[in-house]
Amino acid sequence: MIKTILITGSSGTVGTALIQTLMTRGYRVIPLDVRHSYWDARIERKTVFHDLRRPLDKLRFRPPPDLIVHLAANARVHDSVVHPKMALDNYLMVYNVLEYARRKGVKRVLFTSSREVYGETNPRSRIREDNTHVSRVKAPYTASKYAAEALIHAYHECYGIKPVIARLSNVYGRYDVSERVIPVFLYYALRNRTLTVFGREKKLDFTYIDDCTAGLVAIVERFDKVAGMTFNISAGKGERLLDLAHMIAEVVGSSSKISFSSKRTGEISSYVGDISLAKRHLGYKPQVSLEDGLVENIGWYVQAMKERRVYESQRRNLARRGWL
Repeated sequence: MIKTILITGSSGTVGTALIQTLMTRGYRVIPLDVRHSYWDARIERKTVFHDLRRPLDKLRFRPPPDLIVHLAANARVHDSVVHPKMALDNYLMVYNVLEYARRKGVKRVLFTSSREVYGETNPRSRIREDNTHVSRVKAPYTASKYAAEALIHAYHECYGIKPVIARLSNVYGRYDVSERVIPVFLYYALRNRTLTVFGREKKLDFTYIDDCTAGLVAIVERFDKVAGMTFNISAGKGERLLDLAHMIAEVVGSSSKISFSSKRTGEISSYVGDISLAKRHLGYKPQVSLEDGLVENIGWYVQAMKERRVYESQRRNLARRGWL
């Protein structure tokens, strides 16, 4: 029975929302991150600060976790092209988490992978979980997720650790002021600046944060029944980035123009997930359309931007990339 859950990457967008939901359902949660939790003081008070590039052996949890949810990662695809060591860090973090589980006898690990592992796929098809091949890996980030999945299966075979893999896709919503496409478009649209779409026909599967959290919670609550399985957790619907840019500009009343540039190295052009497996085994059913999710996201974002620290954090990150 799962009562205590160790969650890495607890201060991030998904980590924050997932912990809040799990706590309301009575789980004991141990947040672990290298960063402070900005959005929730309860999570901040509980957070164990640790750099997962180092072993976890010296950490003592009482009681020990029944499940580890490993969310932590360097998650920017293009950043990994510019700085490939970020991918090595991702793999090392997975290794250290699995070694902790092996040494401490933690038998359940939920790993959040990425739709990036599918590489370039048919834009007219929904992609099933078995549609992967190493030859389609496009970026160091992708390689780190692909390799991590392989390592997790190896630890299952050799050490009896039971894994579940959830492949996420373009999660958006509250708690996100990062350099992901939606927060960046919002930053520019609210200032009437040009929105640049990298790939005129690029189409991706955007998942609202509450739908993503619902999928992960369903895995936690059915873990022993679905152990060993891999699930796409997404909306199951493709949206063009061009349409996304128009929607954001319209909702915020922006006069931003939209420009196009070529797809960046390492990025894919199209992905729509087949979520039938998650529907069948998890009862997963996305509830929030992109249109409705954007309205909620924009309302939260505008309120959050009134807090100067949030504005400065995003501005600094964009400036560091030369995007301002």
